[in-house]
Amino acid sequence: MLMLFDHPLIQHKLGVLRDEGTSHKLFRELVCEISTLMGYEATRDMELVDIQIKTPMEEASAKKLADSDAVLVPILRAGLGMVDGLLSILPNARVGHIGLYRDHATCEPIAYYCNIPDNIADAACFVLDPMLATGGSAIAAIEQLKSRGAKKIKYLCLIAAPEGIRALSSAHGDVYIYAAAVDRCLNESGYILPGLGDAGDRLFATI
Repeated sequence: MLMLFDHPLIQHKLGVLRDEGTSHKLFRELVCEISTLMGYEATRDMELVDIQIKTPMEEASAKKLADSDAVLVPILRAGLGMVDGLLSILPNARVGHIGLYRDHATCEPIAYYCNIPDNIADAACFVLDPMLATGGSAIAAIEQLKSRGAKKIKYLCLIAAPEGIRALSSAHGDVYIYAAAVDRCLNESGYILPGLGDAGDRLFATI
């Protein structure tokens, strides 16, 4: 299940993000800003309840979130760049971390770290990773969450490859995929084309 964003602000910012001339500072800022805009839509189905409040003028009906328990789970390291954007609209969210890296010979994910909050069965869980390439890391991260009881999981990425969408949808058909763009394909090394390069390297200035 794919939700593709066509909002002009997201598409404009994504174009600047892709540019190889974009500085590391601006790249980080754009990842945060796009994540915030995507999070606005990804939280659209959160349930509300009616409450009564008192304004400076009189009693009034209002709305509040029925259950504000949200868990953000960035896939290390690049997913860290998306956390602040989501925290800006979900300031009370809990944050877990899953460390995965891709074996460059096999393109298979290798797990090296996992720290997930307790009691996530009823929480809205958001897996964060800028790039959905082969889908291996996304599938492994979601398996970790499901093994801990998570039932409401959404996957947010900036750019997805068709191969990754197919793999993730096949493995976890109940998980919504939110993406700002679907690119052409993967190259022989498993990188997205045209993509934006290595998101982690550009976020953390390691190139």
